Amino acid sequence: MTEVHIVGAGIHPFGRHPEKTGLDQGVFAVREALTDAGLTWEDVQFAFGGSSAAGSADAALPRLGLTGVQFINISNGCATGGSSLLSGYWAIKSGEFDIGVVLGFDKHPRGAFNADPEASGLQRWYGETGMMLTTQFFAMKIRRYMDLYGISNESLGRVAEKAYENGALTPHAWRREPVGLNTILGSQMLSDPLTKYMFCSPAEGGAALVLMSDKKMRELGLTGPRVRGAAVRTRVNGSFEVFSPSLDVERGPSPTQIASAAAFEMAGVGPSDIHVAQIQDTESGAEIMHMAENGFCADGEQERMLAEGATKLGGALPMNTDGGCLACGEPVGASGLRQVYENVQQLRKRADGRQVANASLAYSQVYGAPGLSAVAILEA
Repeated sequence: MTEVHIVGAGIHPFGRHPEKTGLDQGVFAVREALTDAGLTWEDVQFAFGGSSAAGSADAALPRLGLTGVQFINISNGCATGGSSLLSGYWAIKSGEFDIGVVLGFDKHPRGAFNADPEASGLQRWYGETGMMLTTQFFAMKIRRYMDLYGISNESLGRVAEKAYENGALTPHAWRREPVGLNTILGSQMLSDPLTKYMFCSPAEGGAALVLMSDKKMRELGLTGPRVRGAAVRTRVNGSFEVFSPSLDVERGPSPTQIASAAAFEMAGVGPSDIHVAQIQDTESGAEIMHMAENGFCADGEQERMLAEGATKLGGALPMNTDGGCLACGEPVGASGLRQVYENVQQLRKRADGRQVANASLAYSQVYGAPGLSAVAILEA
């Protein structure tokens, strides 16, 4: 049976880069990944990639080389990167190809994401009331969750505090300075209960991975983490998602719960086996809710875990070790691949200053609108 490995990983630092286009940053990331693998673009048999606001990802082809390579553009909200990875995984797993690249990049303007409701099958009134603003939706969702499960404002602050601590140790992060808990809690309230330091910012950046079959990897004498499980799932009846105009009385599972369960089943492992995890943290509340949705704790247990430092470097399960979206920002096309890039660094013992000791199983989960989730599990 063909196995899929990541033999190269590249990233363009996230943040603001007025001198570069989003495409510039994506091409940079691909070249870094190819160099990491010791390959050239001419070796690549296929590519999948996506960008939300910086043009079509296949615009990278004239820069990289017009080789006739199969290139398919992917668009799946913030889960674009995770979806590109799954597509590349399938392409090799099927036996059709041996070497491929997945890439993502973006360049967003300042300000909150404010999508077009009609593009998601909703009427204009939904946007006119402000519900397409992610700041408002996520604030209402975490407020409800806090009331149901006893999550405190201090826990929201601890998530952000950890993010900035980790970002200070990460060369590709945007926010490179720690921010104290009191500063986070006392900063400007944007949408109750979330202050300005609890939100990520739309950003710029690029990330790319080189995927390879185990047979070709051995033939070329390369090494790299194995993709042990990967899944993308969408919302079901009863899910309450970012563009849901109502909350069902009878709740259904979230797409993250479904994707997580599918990836764990494929990998033959469970949440307790994971050594390091990157999960969606569009804002502090998202990380808290996704801790439970990914199976790492029960609803409400986050309060204790965060107080004990369980998700910090050196804790029982370090999460978002590069600072996550909070410290890196979120360029939609690149965000999911950044998570996998970080896990590759962790598994290859390259995460200087933030290395998780003895990490051999790494997990990533990215959530996207209008309600889907992509999960990948890597093994050293």
